Amino acid sequence: MDSIATRRGEALERWTRLMIRWRWLVVGAWIAIVVASFAAAAGLGDLLTNRFTLPGTDTRRAEQILEDRFGLHSAGSFIVVAEATDGEIAPLLPVLEEAAMRAAEAVPSGTFASVTPASPSVASATIVSTLEPADAKRYTADVRAALGTVPGAKLSVTGQAAIESDLEPIQDEDLKRGEFLIAVPIAFVILVLVFGTLAFLIPIVFALAAIPATLGVVWIVANMMELSTYVTQLVSLIGLGIAIDYSLLMVYRYREERHAGADREEAVVVTMLTAGRAVVFSGTAVAIGLALLLFMPLPFIRGFGIAGLTIPIVSVVCALTLLPVLLYLTADGLDRVRLISRGWLARREDTEHGFWMRLAQAIMRRPKVFATASVAVLLALAIPAFWIEVGPGTNSGVPQNLESTIALNVLGSAAGDGATAPTEIVVDTGRAGGAGDPAVTAAVERMVSGLDADPEIRAVVIPHGAQGVDETGRYLRVQAIGESEYGTPAAMDFVERFRDEIEPAAGFPAGVQVYAGGGPPSSVDFLDLTYGTFPWLVLGVLALTYLLLLRAFRSLLLPLKAIVLNLLSIGAAYGLLVVFFKWGAGGPFGLQSYDQIEGWIPVFLFAMLFGLSMDYEVFLVSRMREAWDAGESNERAVAVGLAKTGRIVTAAGLIMIAAFSGFMIGRILGLQQFGFGLAIAILVDITLVRMLLLPSAMALLGRWNWWLPGRIARVARVKPSPLARNEATSGSAKPART
Repeated sequence: MDSIATRRGEALERWTRLMIRWRWLVVGAWIAIVVASFAAAAGLGDLLTNRFTLPGTDTRRAEQILEDRFGLHSAGSFIVVAEATDGEIAPLLPVLEEAAMRAAEAVPSGTFASVTPASPSVASATIVSTLEPADAKRYTADVRAALGTVPGAKLSVTGQAAIESDLEPIQDEDLKRGEFLIAVPIAFVILVLVFGTLAFLIPIVFALAAIPATLGVVWIVANMMELSTYVTQLVSLIGLGIAIDYSLLMVYRYREERHAGADREEAVVVTMLTAGRAVVFSGTAVAIGLALLLFMPLPFIRGFGIAGLTIPIVSVVCALTLLPVLLYLTADGLDRVRLISRGWLARREDTEHGFWMRLAQAIMRRPKVFATASVAVLLALAIPAFWIEVGPGTNSGVPQNLESTIALNVLGSAAGDGATAPTEIVVDTGRAGGAGDPAVTAAVERMVSGLDADPEIRAVVIPHGAQGVDETGRYLRVQAIGESEYGTPAAMDFVERFRDEIEPAAGFPAGVQVYAGGGPPSSVDFLDLTYGTFPWLVLGVLALTYLLLLRAFRSLLLPLKAIVLNLLSIGAAYGLLVVFFKWGAGGPFGLQSYDQIEGWIPVFLFAMLFGLSMDYEVFLVSRMREAWDAGESNERAVAVGLAKTGRIVTAAGLIMIAAFSGFMIGRILGLQQFGFGLAIAILVDITLVRMLLLPSAMALLGRWNWWLPGRIARVARVKPSPLARNEATSGSAKPART
């Protein structure tokens, strides 16, 4: 087993020396990558969309029939809302129709569909197209310009494509505010305080290389599949945190080796063999967590997974190639320019007498007290998670002062909140002309009666002509307009009643299929798809993470402890989401209150936090393992690891919190919830979990921390860690590192 570890160490050493030897080629290659990535990322926004597709569901089947047989592509459609400024809207309907027909000509494949009065003073006209939302949104300004005016009415444009177009500058502005007002300045200040010299510029340069490269990869993917408009914010802010995390650890270790007397190249090599190895395992742990999203049955979440997975992969590649070159070329010169006093730097470098060593020694004296108190607080924070209520998100979660959302609210006030995204019911009779079958007609009448009697339904619309029955006579449409917005519990409860009671009670003939799509059914199908798969994928991630950490820590118990600690952090984050959003505690901090947590957020939080929290676990425990391998006792190894790495983990965590806080100052509810969940989980993780619970748990486990039987070690292809070592030898000659 020693030979395996030795070969791996030799391979990483050879790689590092190769990067140093070809350093200018490496620098040139990264400059080319960054330039090309900036050019590609400039067009990324036009490729992104907020559309949800739900493969294999009734919603998707209904959408497909509406698109193929009725020419209705709701995601790429526009709705023109007309408000009468004086009198009633009815006399203006012909003029509104003419205006909508002009606007339809501004959209490739655009077709005027219908004009519908919503109230005595409000009407809407629908323009459909075959375009996807990412393409249709580009024509929003053209549609508005082509409408012209209707004397006596105020016209405005809404629909998914228009909302996405209006949201794009909001998201860009929020991203810039998050990055340049919060994330970057706070990261700058923390790095200056941590390093005290110009060496803090190395993590900044690292981030400036890794983030554009990640966006370049995302641009390639966006040309092949559907990605969310939130992706750029995800990559920019989370990428900033991860890139600085990894470079911070490695730069700090390089400085330590140089202060210990190693020459420049050897210091880089040792840094890569220790901190670099930890970064590789950390990046792999983050990637495993995010790989969970790739197996979700929703393209929207899979797209998030691809974007998120790209972040640690690119950061690890950058850490293995560019970072050793930056350390070799610039670290010493930058370190000579002090930004804080030499005395402060010297006191901080004294890890044997600093805050972290004193904290570690206090924990070693009373590990049961620290462990019990930490677990009690974490469980208390997690308890509100039992009241979490997930939903698909609603139009209430986006800024309400945009033309598209104002128009949507006008239409909702006139025709009911459910009118903005009604339930579309498609009846497939199974044969041409089947819509005229008396048995089918009678069943449709019974279904309509059932819909009329439902307390949630405000109106039932049976479209006329080609909009009601397709040209083959096989398919027919019924539209149910609800009282409540599509993502609310009342609307989703109606879907369950329709599918379980109303449709079966209608008694359709054998062979006839009824599909419910549109707003409320898509909400139900989204949540069913998401949470029907999520628990099984979580188990897969836990198993893979355990195996990875078994190799990283060479221990049976440490990976299990790491998983339990991570689950406690995530549980606390879920609980605090409920407290700050559902229960309204975030109001004083500018956070919007809403009864539901958007359904994608708990899934993505788990995937992201499980990996990010493991970052800090790997950073800390790897250094503790190093001290144990050098012959220290368990208590001493834990104390040394915390003393040497605690400040770095805390600084990295604070930078990550600053990056995530950029989401919270935005105006989109889902991103506020997402950013808060990430930030609060990292705060809990770097304080209660990594600062207190991790070392106290390791103190209680004693030598069992490092136990790995030989048989399992051979299967894992690592060096075994028996319990037989005498810890009293901590003062003896130290064995060589492997």
